[in-house]
Amino acid sequence: IIILNIVVLALSARVNHFQDYFYVADIFPLAMSAVTLGIAVLAVLLDVGLHNSPTARPPFEIAMLFILSVFWLAFNAFSTSRWRHIPLNCSGIPDNYSDVRSWCKDLQALKAFVWINWVVLSLAALLTLRFSVLQHRRGQKHIWRTPLSRFTPRGIHKRSETVGGRVSQYNDFLRFSR
Repeated sequence: IIILNIVVLALSARVNHFQDYFYVADIFPLAMSAVTLGIAVLAVLLDVGLHNSPTARPPFEIAMLFILSVFWLAFNAFSTSRWRHIPLNCSGIPDNYSDVRSWCKDLQALKAFVWINWVVLSLAALLTLRFSVLQHRRGQKHIWRTPLSRFTPRGIHKRSETVGGRVSQYNDFLRFSR
């Protein structure tokens, strides 16, 4: 999420610089990526700095990811509708307008990355919710009070699997069976 928002921030800064920060449709991705990047970095710093950070617990993370994904969806829909008249084929722009062609390519990349960012945020929220609910249903009620980076299943719910003759521990975070 952090790396993706750095990319969106850089692309939106390039697009906005060309337009002198005039169009709202171009400013929304810049503002949203700055806010999302700030929240993500702050959450990581608090999780690393505090042993039991409330921002690293599933309720906060799920809520924040869902709220961010809703905002990204709304602003992406607005911006994409405003960008509909910009040609998809930027190479059709004449050679003597190389700066416009470059801006067009940056905008097309920005268009793709804002939607990728929304998908990543939505998937992160859904996967975190699914993992937390699954652990809760398995009797790991402390999942809601423990930062996800420090969560370990208790008791008989720890799982191990033999892989290639050796025992390996794995996490159920991405496991979708059962």
